[in-house]
Amino acid sequence: MRLPLLLISSVATLAACTATVRDTTPVRTAATGVSAIEVPAIAHPQGETADWWYRSGAARAAANGAMGGRAKNVIVFLGDGMSLTTVAAARILDGQRKGRPGEENQLAWETFPATALSKTYNTDAQTPDSAGTMSAIATGVKTFMGSISVGPASHNDDCAGSLRHHNLTWLELAQSAGMATGIVSTARLTHATPAATYAHVPTRGWENDSELPREAVEQGCHDIARQLIETPFGGPVVALGGGLGEFVANTIADPGNPDQHGKRTDGRNLVAEWLAAHPQGAFVRTAQQLRDAADAPRLLGLFAGSHMDFDHDRDDSPQGQPSLAEMTRAAIRTLSQDPDGYVLLVEGARIDMANHYGNAFRALDDTLAMSRAVQAAVDATSADDTLILVTADHSHTLNFVGYPVRGNPILGKVRGKSSFDGTPGKLAKDGTGLPYTTLGYANGPGYTGASASQPAGSKRFPHPGKGYNAANGRPDLTGIDTTQPDYMQEATVPMSNESHGGEDVGIWARGPGSDAVRGSVEQNVIYHFIVQATPKLRERLCAAGTCNDDGVPVELPAIDAFVPTAH
Repeated sequence: MRLPLLLISSVATLAACTATVRDTTPVRTAATGVSAIEVPAIAHPQGETADWWYRSGAARAAANGAMGGRAKNVIVFLGDGMSLTTVAAARILDGQRKGRPGEENQLAWETFPATALSKTYNTDAQTPDSAGTMSAIATGVKTFMGSISVGPASHNDDCAGSLRHHNLTWLELAQSAGMATGIVSTARLTHATPAATYAHVPTRGWENDSELPREAVEQGCHDIARQLIETPFGGPVVALGGGLGEFVANTIADPGNPDQHGKRTDGRNLVAEWLAAHPQGAFVRTAQQLRDAADAPRLLGLFAGSHMDFDHDRDDSPQGQPSLAEMTRAAIRTLSQDPDGYVLLVEGARIDMANHYGNAFRALDDTLAMSRAVQAAVDATSADDTLILVTADHSHTLNFVGYPVRGNPILGKVRGKSSFDGTPGKLAKDGTGLPYTTLGYANGPGYTGASASQPAGSKRFPHPGKGYNAANGRPDLTGIDTTQPDYMQEATVPMSNESHGGEDVGIWARGPGSDAVRGSVEQNVIYHFIVQATPKLRERLCAAGTCNDDGVPVELPAIDAFVPTAH
């Protein structure tokens, strides 16, 4: 069914308070022969329904030529909070660790032939969160902050309403189409980004049953961990990350940390239930166990009670945690056994958390860990049949400033000839005569005023950032080694947790369908790049009657129509 070109009458009453905007999807016919898709004009944000977001995203992807893709497999790498500044600084750090100036260096995805920019706002927020942003990537529908693959016709405490607005994800779609699926993350598997691929809740905090309000339970909502195990789509073949505590009862101690217990109050052990449902599968807790499970047909790995460690702090012994690259290789090895192809999400989650902590060292170091994971995927796949997309869900307030000389340590203080100091090699000074670092945060716990836990001056990781006093000027960094892992960059505005940023983030792509990844696109278009470039995904959508005459999936799919008949 085609929608009318313009719904002028439906938005006329809004004209006095909100502009009516025509969709700017290119009207040219794509090289694939797909006709331009009609998208109604709407009032923003009032007219932004789930149907409109889905159709407008489909129109942009098709106009870019995504329907020309013939991908058998899809791997999406999500650097959580991986702003363009984070990418640029990590690139330089990587090059400098290799003994070069650094600026000329490239991270693994920066060699990809296709690039674009992603507009990350949520339907209710200029600066978004990970739940709403990943939901847009996973479902093709932008939604509200804090929600997991529901809405946007709902709100954060509306369990009953959210049950009527579950949006099908590309992980669920792939399972419905008979493809293998996988999730890899350095966060809890129930955290916002991985959760958005398989769960549906109005509030991202509902990771285990103890977090659900009684009213939500009575209305029929289930916690995120339970949804991973009980999904009617069969669940991912591979799920590797942290978060054991979300899956086991509060009477069960973490084997790796006996002082910590599970969080569930319902007495359930979801890991045991997973093993009962998949007796040939392997549940793994260490790097060595992951290696030993190479031949298992299904994998569930929970390598920490909560989030996995930062790569810098990770125990890399056989009894420690696997790296993101090792988890990626394991996932591809298992998923590749399916002749019908696979889709895989790999999240470098702790990039975001290090930025929140105001610690650029760990943010950049975990970005390099993701670069190694991307390279592992490149080495294990072919650009002839595997589409690899690398992107971020949102930005951060990390700044790259001053006039440092070429090759200056990216984590160091600004040196070199600048507009303020023409002497090469000399520390640049601020307006009060003090040196400053190349990297800094606009807000966060690196504020230099005295806090409840650390004195005035430079802060050391970890710093909870509470109980601040106003700073009396800046600290003198002359004798401080700002390249040390625990140094926290200065923050202008004191906050307990550095905030996200609202600017665009990058998309990099290689493989079938990657030619469509170009321009500045709404974040939900990424979903449509994926499904249009993957024949098995779009064929399954067409079989459900969601496609137009050109075979482009343009109608919002009803999730119940995609549950496999075996379930």
